[in-house]
Amino acid sequence: MSNTKLKIRKGDVVQVLSGKDRGKQGRVLAALPREGKVVVENLNTIKRHLKPRPMKDPSRMGATQMIPGGVIDRPAPIQISNVMVVCPVCKRPTRIAHDVKEVKGERHRTRVCKRADCGQEIDR
Repeated sequence: MSNTKLKIRKGDVVQVLSGKDRGKQGRVLAALPREGKVVVENLNTIKRHLKPRPMKDPSRMGATQMIPGGVIDRPAPIQISNVMVVCPVCKRPTRIAHDVKEVKGERHRTRVCKRADCGQEIDR
C-alpha cells in the first residue's frame, strides 16, 4: 500500500464491515500501516498448531519452563477497508475527519467523528 498513514490507531474500537465477523466490534491490538491492515482482538481468528517449546529466559531459576503446545486461536490481520472506527461518544461507526487547532503557537491535529449530529473528538 503506497499511503502508509492510517486513520485507525492501536486501542481504537472498530466495527467489521464485511467478512465472517461482519457487524462485530473489537479493540485494535496492532496497526500495520505498510500492509494496510489491523489486528482486532478476538476477531478474524485463525487456528495455529504449536509444539511445546522452552521459554526464553524464564527468570533463570533452575528447571526450564515450557510454553504449552496444542491448537491455539490467534487473531489475524484484517484489511483496513473492512473496518470502521466506532465513535466513543455516539457509539456508532463513523468516518474520520481531522481538525487542526492552534495551542500556544503549535498546530495539533485531532481526529473527529464525521457524523452530522456528533462531531466530537475521538482522541481523548
